[in-house]
Amino acid sequence: MASATLYTYPDNFRAAKALIAAKFSGAKIDVATNFTFGDTNKTPGFLAKFPLGKVPALETKSGDVLFESNAIAYYAANKQLRGETDLDAARVVQWTSFADNELLPVASNLVFPTLGIVQPNKENFDLAKETLLKLLTVLNDFLLTRTYLVGERITLADISVSLNLLHLYQHVLEPSLRAPFRNLNRWFTTLINQEQFKSVLGTVKLCERAGGDGKKVSESSTGGKKDKKEKEKAPKKEKPKAEPVDDGDDFADELALEPKSKDPFEAFPKGNFNFDDFKRFYSNNPETKSIPYFWEKFDKENYTIWFCEYKYPEELTMVFMSANLISGMFQRLDKMRKNAFGSMILFGEDNNSSISGIWVWKGPELAFTLSPDWQIDYESYSWKKLDANSDDTKTLVNEYFSWEGKFGGKTFNQGKIFK
Repeated sequence: MASATLYTYPDNFRAAKALIAAKFSGAKIDVATNFTFGDTNKTPGFLAKFPLGKVPALETKSGDVLFESNAIAYYAANKQLRGETDLDAARVVQWTSFADNELLPVASNLVFPTLGIVQPNKENFDLAKETLLKLLTVLNDFLLTRTYLVGERITLADISVSLNLLHLYQHVLEPSLRAPFRNLNRWFTTLINQEQFKSVLGTVKLCERAGGDGKKVSESSTGGKKDKKEKEKAPKKEKPKAEPVDDGDDFADELALEPKSKDPFEAFPKGNFNFDDFKRFYSNNPETKSIPYFWEKFDKENYTIWFCEYKYPEELTMVFMSANLISGMFQRLDKMRKNAFGSMILFGEDNNSSISGIWVWKGPELAFTLSPDWQIDYESYSWKKLDANSDDTKTLVNEYFSWEGKFGGKTFNQGKIFK
């Protein structure tokens, strides 16, 4: 019976393959408690065992090591999970390969933009969606007369395919999209409600609306902005987290392992505008107080106010994708938070929307040029420095900070706060 230590980060769907397999087989797989991704896996000791530095990675009690999630899951499995006959074993390999080579790339192209991890590209998104529907049809048709993918019991085929579908079911496949795939839905919900799955994944909530509920929320590290309709403090909405992956796509690994660098704003005079103080006041008070407070404290000599507008509104399609375009930008600008504040608003509706916003930051320049790390998104927007003494600027600040006003005739849909 297998007994080993698994190195991984929390909620890694790839590592879950082995952990679920172990629940079925009775193998003893302990998750390392002293492992920190981005730190432990870069140490000489870890790299001596796992030269790629990726996870999941497994070390047996005897000191043998394994990397790649499918190999680790195979080690944790028993004969039933691997396939009782040679033909069944081959079919397990078939579906495992299907999961990684067909499903996973498509899932990444849909889930990453939906969560704002990468910038949406309509052409790529539409192509991925078309491909996904074909793949789901293959699975749905296959499961018409079958309970599981191989034989009459759960195997590694079911575990691998279901986990590569997991984030799609959680974030993309809203009811209207999954409705045609009744056989697949039945199979998926059967699996995630098995005790062995639930003990690893917890309760899986299926997507109700792709990209979230679209409510007015603040994405911030200091608290939520008040919702005007509810007149209650909105709950903090956490940024989507990029999950490090263990295959050839290092995008999320690079996000997680982004090295620390010197703050580019240090080149400018310190000034006397305390961003943290203003952000706290803004978060905890109505705009009738927080906006006058901004103008009272604002240091016009050392800080500037900017208006931005998305250059390509004709490319904006679904509202949730447009909202996640903003979320992704916020995530990639995370290191600006100490010296910047912004309010971005999405106007309009599906296939007829626009994005614009008001930003405040330290220094007289366009802040994004200060660091290569901040230059992914800004060129997609036009930028105009505003006169802090102008009545027009004060009107714009009031509207964008409060999410209320005429907005030049545009219809408010939702907003996001960078703070």
